[in-house]
Amino acid sequence: MKRYKRILILLGVLLVACAITFGVSRYQETMEQIAASGETVLEIPTDTVTALSWSIDDTSLSFHLDGVWLYDDDEAFPVNQEKITELLETFSAFTAAFTIDDVEDFNQYGLEEPSGTIHIDTADASYEINLGAYSTLDAQRYVSIGDGRVYLASHDPLEDFDLQLSDLIAHDELPDLQQVTALTFSGLENYEITYKADNDRAYSEDDCYFTDLDGEMLPLDTDRVESYLSALSSMTLSEYVSYNVSDAELTSFGLDDPVLTVTAAYALDEDSANETQTVTIALGRDPTQLAAEAQAEEDEATADSADEAEEEEFLAYARINDSQIVYQISESDYLALTDASVDALRHQEICPFSMEEGSSLTITLEGSEYTLTAGETEDADGETVPCFLFEGEVLDTSDLESALTAIEADTFTNEAPSAQEEIRLTLQLDNENYDSWSIVFYRHSGTFCLAEVNGTPLALVARSAVVNLVEAVQAFVLPAA
Repeated sequence: MKRYKRILILLGVLLVACAITFGVSRYQETMEQIAASGETVLEIPTDTVTALSWSIDDTSLSFHLDGVWLYDDDEAFPVNQEKITELLETFSAFTAAFTIDDVEDFNQYGLEEPSGTIHIDTADASYEINLGAYSTLDAQRYVSIGDGRVYLASHDPLEDFDLQLSDLIAHDELPDLQQVTALTFSGLENYEITYKADNDRAYSEDDCYFTDLDGEMLPLDTDRVESYLSALSSMTLSEYVSYNVSDAELTSFGLDDPVLTVTAAYALDEDSANETQTVTIALGRDPTQLAAEAQAEEDEATADSADEAEEEEFLAYARINDSQIVYQISESDYLALTDASVDALRHQEICPFSMEEGSSLTITLEGSEYTLTAGETEDADGETVPCFLFEGEVLDTSDLESALTAIEADTFTNEAPSAQEEIRLTLQLDNENYDSWSIVFYRHSGTFCLAEVNGTPLALVARSAVVNLVEAVQAFVLPAA
């Protein structure tokens, strides 16, 4: 009996040992089935693909190749060809970080109900790629390609394919307008800007943009023109409202008769300055909104209705050349691009010259005339530097020059002066284009003075700035008086 019990015990120990051995072997087998890979598990040359589609969450998109890539639901949609190629390149050499063989339960990898499914067709085969759960431990996604295995993808395809149709449109592109030779405005503004490297009406060598104003070439402020060109070329074109615009839609966007049309002639680089291209940008506003704004101004709308108008979305649109795409643009872009008048782009300073360019400066103040003449003096280092002399003495003109250069146009006008003269200055110039520059400031109101330049009314300027100029002059003439 004891021997029988001993045999039973030994048999039990043997069974346990066998079970442990079997479990260990199965564990080792499982461990062998989940192995590091790093190999390419799918190769689909991009130039062999004829159709591509995918479904991720609630978005399903499909495209086919017919010379170019076309959107299945509407072949008029302008597909971004490069973007489709980029998507296909994901599977031109698809690698796995880990491979799981002999999978019995795809559900544990999120592949029974995948996060997304991608279909790729070639002339010879069709492929279905299922995107499963994301392994936070490995920071990789489980993927199946229909071969019975599960892979941890080296690169997550969901990062590439989680797209909306709007992400796949071939947007219009604006050129870099650094070599503009001409800029033409029509609509809200009607004039042309031309680029001239050398012009006898330039105030300085920096002036290179000009426009015809009353039969004379007016130099424009280079910084202002180039700032406008920068705003033009960097306008945000991302929110399209139509990709196959109809005549009726053009009317609804105010683009059948644009508020402003800008045409830029430009060279691609300095070496091709004689080979220009053109781009046209049409800017429109929602006609209903424009009419409401005009009516509100006419009726002097109440504060309440004005507040309501401010809360309404600003609707402005842009179209590039004859593109079928129309974009909604921001209020800031629209306002910046329609602020294109001659007065907005011309020099704002009343005196566009520095005193260093002058050989003398004559000032008339309160009936008395004072003359400053150019000379030379030595600085603290013994270097000879230019200066202005007043009654034989070197004059510190820094406050005077600061006050003069600070005076800028508030509003350009051709209104004739009708009130008292405040101060008059004539700067004799050592300038190849201008012999002198004469400015007279007249009293206009408590807020403004009228500036007359070279005998012609030019602009209203801040009276406070003119007062500063008068005080800068009084600072050296009153003691002499």
